[in-house]
Amino acid sequence: MRKPFFAVPSLSAALALALGLCLSTAAFADYAEVNRLMRAGQLAEATAKADQFLAGKPKDPQMRFLKGVILTEQGKPQDAITQFTKLIEDYPELPEPYNNLAVLHAGQGQFDRARAALEMAIRTNPSYATAHENLGDVYAKLASQAYSKALQLDGTNTGVQPKLSLIRDLFAPGAKGQRPTSSSAAAAKPATAVATAPVAPAAPVAPTASAGPKPAATPAAPAVPAATAEGNSDEVKVAVQAWANAWSRKDMSGYLGAYGKDFAAPGGRKTWEEERRKRIVGKNKISVQISNLDIKVTGNTAQARFKQDYDADSLSVNSRKTLDMVREGNRWVIVRESTG
Repeated sequence: MRKPFFAVPSLSAALALALGLCLSTAAFADYAEVNRLMRAGQLAEATAKADQFLAGKPKDPQMRFLKGVILTEQGKPQDAITQFTKLIEDYPELPEPYNNLAVLHAGQGQFDRARAALEMAIRTNPSYATAHENLGDVYAKLASQAYSKALQLDGTNTGVQPKLSLIRDLFAPGAKGQRPTSSSAAAAKPATAVATAPVAPAAPVAPTASAGPKPAATPAAPAVPAATAEGNSDEVKVAVQAWANAWSRKDMSGYLGAYGKDFAAPGGRKTWEEERRKRIVGKNKISVQISNLDIKVTGNTAQARFKQDYDADSLSVNSRKTLDMVREGNRWVIVRESTG
């Protein structure tokens, strides 16, 4: 069996705590029961229990997270990816779904997508140690692919092989510092964790870097620009959804923070912000839903076009919206927006 190269988080209430959920005793019991069934390998029963719960509470993030883990354990990575992606769209502030999504992408060899997801996890929670460690492993895998490609193109380059060997040794079975499998991680966690809060299961694992392509026997690694554009498109999608969610929550810090320093604000940035604050905070309830999202990325610029359904108090407007965005540091921000 292959050793994991992704860090396995401890079995804790990380997701529930990140959400700040006020959990009822009944909900706690349901989460714990689904976890027990998963641990016992009774995945069909766990699925039935989770689906029964979600029928009454379809937006519950904790159970949706557990459902994603069940799908992963059932060997349905694409369904799990869909589950975590939808959870991220509804709760972009949670780091754990990004981490699990990254592990699934890595398991499919899509390391640039894994990198993008992990960077988003760290952006939402800079102290999320598991995501930092996983990101380091993804970079190591990308480096391994690049060194293998370099060696394939120039077998006389004596400086490449030692670097490639170093990475392979780092993830070789039995190497110093090798992380445990998910089962050993679970055994090391005190049993009191389940008694104190709902349990967010350990993230799934992905193959080791050493189990990847060999330098002379495999096809060339995918072209980096295309993979990077693919990863950037995911980042832009998450940024757009986070902007819409912040608007819906009347979270002015998150909403205004989605606009870059070069945003072309009508009447000047300060005047525009004051006007937006009055219009948003003054509403009793706001709902901003986006659909038919189309994203085009060119280097460090992107354009997102979509249908926007806006409902606020007695006003309901459906329109086409275009956001021009740029990368500022490690995040995508809006520099121009237009309607129609």
